Amino acid sequence: MRNWLLPEYIADILPATARQVESAKAAMLEGFRVAGYELVLPPMVEYIDSLVSEEDASLGLKTFKLDDYLSGRQMGLRADITPQVSRIDAHLLGERTGVTRLCYAGSVVHTRPDGATGSREPMQVGAELYGYAGIEADLEVIELMLATLERAGVSGVRLDIGHMAIYRGLSAAAGLSSETSRALFAKLQSKDVASIRELVRDVAEPYRSAFLALPELYGPIAGLERARSCLPSLPEVELGLMQLSAVAKALEGRVALSFDLTELRGTQYHNGLLFAAYAEGWAEELARGGRYDNVGRRFGRARPATGFSLDLRDLIRILPEQGSVRGIRLAAKHWPQARAEVVRLRAAGEMVVIDYLGESAQALNCDRELTPDGSGWQVVSFN
Repeated sequence: MRNWLLPEYIADILPATARQVESAKAAMLEGFRVAGYELVLPPMVEYIDSLVSEEDASLGLKTFKLDDYLSGRQMGLRADITPQVSRIDAHLLGERTGVTRLCYAGSVVHTRPDGATGSREPMQVGAELYGYAGIEADLEVIELMLATLERAGVSGVRLDIGHMAIYRGLSAAAGLSSETSRALFAKLQSKDVASIRELVRDVAEPYRSAFLALPELYGPIAGLERARSCLPSLPEVELGLMQLSAVAKALEGRVALSFDLTELRGTQYHNGLLFAAYAEGWAEELARGGRYDNVGRRFGRARPATGFSLDLRDLIRILPEQGSVRGIRLAAKHWPQARAEVVRLRAAGEMVVIDYLGESAQALNCDRELTPDGSGWQVVSFN
């Protein structure tokens, strides 16, 4: 017999767990609905230039690519749903001029996992808000993310917050080439101080000192005051620190907060506030998001945008178990005569299982059976 093996970092979800996952997904989408977010269902595959921009090399590396024999163009399996939702807002919903709230849930596929325990087929669930640039929109999305995790059973959440504009402002003011900026960006994320020092060796002051200070600017809100004293006064820096302070004021006392000016692990389309949710017992973040203004420009409409997403597979081990609802057995010999009664029971929400082999109650997951009586059909105990 052939031993069927799935590719590395790809796994099936079996019946009991699949029901937990689908129930959790439905609960998340309902939470989004009551907050005003409309559901969209983008396709799994589309042309590669819709899925990946030239500026986002990291997303390009994650994306499986294939040839479309109908058009001759290159297509991709989506590695992130956010660019697709941006396309929908900019193109298909382009007549809307106010705030648009959209949400989604679906699988994405990665060429490589994000971590040692990650999946190459995450189940991405998320929400995006378009059309408002104020920090209030970011706070709305953060609070929606926290509420979503709480409903899923995650406790003791810690929120790490950074701001991409601070790094981008420093990089532009220092005149870094795009190649050096990308390399420095990567080293800042890992807080590789020795490599950072080498990369900024020839950068003029005060920017050299600012880049060297960034890895040390993390911790509670007091770190924001330290940032003001050691970073140059640039519009992007001032805006970033002001927005970080606003988030701290709005959320202080409601969730554990930590600020990190090298917490830049969003994709390269992010350009403002970044946030990630962590909890004890998980090595990686459980949800993350941030601001990504103007991603829709390549689809014909630039709009302010912010959002978050999570991988539902990460939460499987804590999802609430679904109550074991047992069914009603029907012996196969009675099926033709009992058809109308089975239809009625199923319409009422009962599970009715046709038993072809004379199996046990445990095997059929049934605790009752449908049997004929003198006037029709009755449901009786099945042991």
